Amino acid sequence: MKLYPCFALLLALLSCNGLTDGQGSKYASPAGYDLNTPQKLHVRESMQEISGIIHHERDGMFMAINDEEGRIFKMDVTVDEPYENWKFGKNTDYEDLAFTGEDYLVLKSNGMLYWVENMFTDSVSSLSYEAPVKGKREFETAYYDKAAKGVIIICKSCEVDKKMGRTSAYRFDINTKTFDNEPYFQINVEEISKRVKEKKDKLKAFQPSAAAIHPLQKRLYIVSSVNHLLVITSLKGGVEEVFDLPHKRFRQPEGITFAPNGDMYISNEAGEGTANILKFTYQPSR
Repeated sequence: MKLYPCFALLLALLSCNGLTDGQGSKYASPAGYDLNTPQKLHVRESMQEISGIIHHERDGMFMAINDEEGRIFKMDVTVDEPYENWKFGKNTDYEDLAFTGEDYLVLKSNGMLYWVENMFTDSVSSLSYEAPVKGKREFETAYYDKAAKGVIIICKSCEVDKKMGRTSAYRFDINTKTFDNEPYFQINVEEISKRVKEKKDKLKAFQPSAAAIHPLQKRLYIVSSVNHLLVITSLKGGVEEVFDLPHKRFRQPEGITFAPNGDMYISNEAGEGTANILKFTYQPSR
């Protein structure tokens, strides 16, 4: 079929401006956001394995970790300069970062939490605390819940959950610096499966890779790289909404954070391409 020059130009403009996802489809979005039109923020080579992020101070500034080094990085994605960083522990498999308003805690894949001390100084160190979860376990998600007075970690794959159709979360009390022995909440996988619109097969397991509390809505936003989903729950894990995260845009979503005004940022590890942070502007009237 012959394309006239003006028509061809129009198609090119639509593609460049991201009006579709490259598959000719528009995806449903949470109220106040449009998952189809993010602003892409690029990160330096040192953070291609970006694994957890916290919005910090102003737009374009983040505290972050990668999943290989025991370092916390202060990232300014608006300038082309090396990221300032602080070494808190040995190199191993770190998965997420939580901030209490005063202190940073880093999650290891086995459920170990590292409380970072003397941050922003030359004598950074950390204390470790082990989650009381028996059997095989894997974690990628940690976030601070002020109302719960604790840091919550969520199983990605825990042996204790497999036969129950649940995904368990555990609370670390920041005052006593101890874990609760029982789950803080459990997410019903069937409730997620019933709400999945873009997938025909029943969801067998829900495997979170990051989570953060929306500062205005006071709801929990959970991303799953394995399931390609954004799941919104109550602060106690009650499933409310589920949204598909198309793989062409969300290559490997491993981090999520919010600015105080509700702007949402989702970070993607390099995976098949280049790592990035996607910004979704919050517009409450949408």
